[in-house]
Amino acid sequence: MQDFLTLLAGQVERSLLSREACWQTIDMHTAGEPLRVFVSGFPVLAGSSILAKRADAKANYDHLRTILMYEPRGHADMYGAWLVASERENSDFGVLFLHNEGYSTMCGHAIIALTQLALSCGYKTTGEWLRIDTPAGQVQSVSYGDYAEFLNVPSFVYQLALQVSYHGQVYRFDLAYGGAYYAFIDADEYGLSLAMDNHATLKTLGRALKAAIADAYPISHSGDEALGFLYGVIFTSTTQCDKAHHSRQVCIFADGELDRSPTGTGVSARVAILAAKGTLLPQQEIRIESILGCPFSVSYSVPQDDPTGRTVLPKVAGTAYITGQHTFYRDPADPLSQGFIFK
Repeated sequence: MQDFLTLLAGQVERSLLSREACWQTIDMHTAGEPLRVFVSGFPVLAGSSILAKRADAKANYDHLRTILMYEPRGHADMYGAWLVASERENSDFGVLFLHNEGYSTMCGHAIIALTQLALSCGYKTTGEWLRIDTPAGQVQSVSYGDYAEFLNVPSFVYQLALQVSYHGQVYRFDLAYGGAYYAFIDADEYGLSLAMDNHATLKTLGRALKAAIADAYPISHSGDEALGFLYGVIFTSTTQCDKAHHSRQVCIFADGELDRSPTGTGVSARVAILAAKGTLLPQQEIRIESILGCPFSVSYSVPQDDPTGRTVLPKVAGTAYITGQHTFYRDPADPLSQGFIFK
């Protein structure tokens, strides 16, 4: 047994790492939601802006997303962070967010994880701010050791009190932006359980409602239409949660992915709705939990330079942990080398 393990260890050092198709990653989770951070073996993306790099990744390197997000190296709910050169002079780096459907515009759970990773590897110290360029804009974050928080991009209500029909049921919802667009549906109104054992139903329903809402209410985003699309449906409940928490919410995003965390951009959009309805005051902190019961803390401030008075500036906090590091290979003889997926 020991001789075999010694032989394997030697092979890793000598031959496997010399393979041409080789990618190294660090895996993490934030409140249970996975994050695979791309570390080495990846091309330099073209473009001076993060959106341009995102377009280059989609057009020319999407096979790297499927290889590392899909099975057999990943799974239908895997999530990735591709670190790239920054767009702004005062930013530390940029990042692209990847999932089973394509590329997101912002991701709070990934920002929290990357902030903890920057502390773990010594790039930043406790209390030292990090500036990260995302497709949605620059985000500032900081680690305080056992948790991290970030100041999100301006968030706002897109439209309130909308409705859509699905299988004879009318679902009422609000649309809001927190770095990505979400439709919020009160699960209690429809007797919908947000418990872990109802995850399959939530994924199926959320996926269907996302498609129905996207068809009925096309979204237009000022500044860049690349950001103007419905990213997910979020089911909320103020009764199905820990009494110490404000509420529970479960996000179904991309192509039927279920977020294990409360969703950083989702809680940002949620406080924009609560602020607009007058049920949450500036600087008032609440804790919103996930399907696992893990909470994010969130509050907001009001920007002084917003002439519309529509936006809020969310601050979101949570915990993240490193779960492993990997060296992945692609064997050209493997008929499944590009990955496959069951959703």
